[in-house]
Amino acid sequence: MIHVSRLFSDLAVGDIATITRVVTPDDLYVFAHVSGNLNPANLPGTARDDDDMTATAPSMWIGSLFSAVLGNLLPGPGTMYEAQTLRFHARAHVGDLLTITVRVVELRAPGTVVLETRVERDGELIANGQAEVLAPTMRAVSDDAAMPALTVQRHRHVARLLAACEHLPAMPTAVVAPDEENALMGVLDGYRAGLIVPILLGDEKKIRAVAASRDADLAGLVIEDLPSHDAAAARAVELVHQGKAAAVMKGNLHTDELLRHVVKSQGGLRIGRRISHVFVMDAPSLPELLLVTDAAINIAPTLEEKVDIVQNAIDLGVALGIAVPKVGILSAVETVNPKIQSTIDAAALSKMSERGQIHGGVVDGPLAMDNALSLSAARTKGLRSLVAGRADILVAPNLESGNILAKELTYAAQAQGAGLVLGAKVPVLLTSRADDEAARLFSCAVAVLYAHWQASGESAVKLVASPPSHAGAVS
Repeated sequence: MIHVSRLFSDLAVGDIATITRVVTPDDLYVFAHVSGNLNPANLPGTARDDDDMTATAPSMWIGSLFSAVLGNLLPGPGTMYEAQTLRFHARAHVGDLLTITVRVVELRAPGTVVLETRVERDGELIANGQAEVLAPTMRAVSDDAAMPALTVQRHRHVARLLAACEHLPAMPTAVVAPDEENALMGVLDGYRAGLIVPILLGDEKKIRAVAASRDADLAGLVIEDLPSHDAAAARAVELVHQGKAAAVMKGNLHTDELLRHVVKSQGGLRIGRRISHVFVMDAPSLPELLLVTDAAINIAPTLEEKVDIVQNAIDLGVALGIAVPKVGILSAVETVNPKIQSTIDAAALSKMSERGQIHGGVVDGPLAMDNALSLSAARTKGLRSLVAGRADILVAPNLESGNILAKELTYAAQAQGAGLVLGAKVPVLLTSRADDEAARLFSCAVAVLYAHWQASGESAVKLVASPPSHAGAVS
């Protein structure tokens, strides 16, 4: 919107200007960053028994809304504040629609304008006062479109999945070689959060030494002293078969050392399906969770292997509350090209889904990255699909592209990620040394929810319905 200033000579007593504004959680987060005011009463979801819709807007944020009217409308661009009085009569909360009004009550030559200022909610007075400003001396113009966009890095889906675990029992988890600081502390984070009950497998002296270096309490935890990482990995698989562990977590060892025992044909944890890895990503810029597969295990999967990779990801999506996951099979283009194998695989996977060979989701491809996530890009290219522009799961052509995609989401899009190996008897958590506490907890929560779905056939997360038909498809 274009705003044009009004000079002192343009103004008259009684002139009035009004805007409306809905209080949003992001408003409160941004104000906390700018002001340094971290009062939990003013931050969504941080005060006890508080959530996004009951958080109280800071009074000085309410007062700052007058400047939007003064600087944009009355007198407009070029206005300079001289004074402001404020009195607060009630509190505003997230979701409230506020009406902000300024009215000229006095003109003092040569350029001072005195205005009554009011903020109301459904006729109730929230705040009022009086502003004194200097009117612009030259005609000026401002344009809303010139403002850079602002993204608040908030991982609401991580919080939602953690909350879904609150009423689920802690999951007995065999932890392989937690003999390094980050590996052990990640385990203890999940334990303290009530997500897992760890069984620590490895060199007991090293594990206790790491705990002592961080003043971490291991009281009440089972530690099995084992001579090597290989022995610890083998014991983790054995504990699963004995029914003593419902998940396996990677500690301070290479992934292939652990998975060698998971995928063994005799005594391993395979269930007749290809083992694959899924990243669950919560990116602030995306409206829903995004699953990326396979970025860690299968280097150059065949069509047959991709069937299992897709099915594993769909199962996880359902476990995380996506009623009918929409799966985009990625390639460089969105049309089938016999010279690009990934497009042929994508077309075959789509048809296999239609014929019931892949079940539980809607599969479409080939899709390029832009039209998998962007509705406008899909429309521009004339795609008609339930998946294009709204994919829940992205299936990469190979490990390199999947790994690059997942790390781009993490480091360029500020996504919070959880990693899980699927296709085994129990979930396998592949935590990274680079993971922070939030990422570790997220991985534990995803594993707990998946294990619950495996055991019960039901998601513990409130289901997100998908379109039942072609209504709403991109055209």
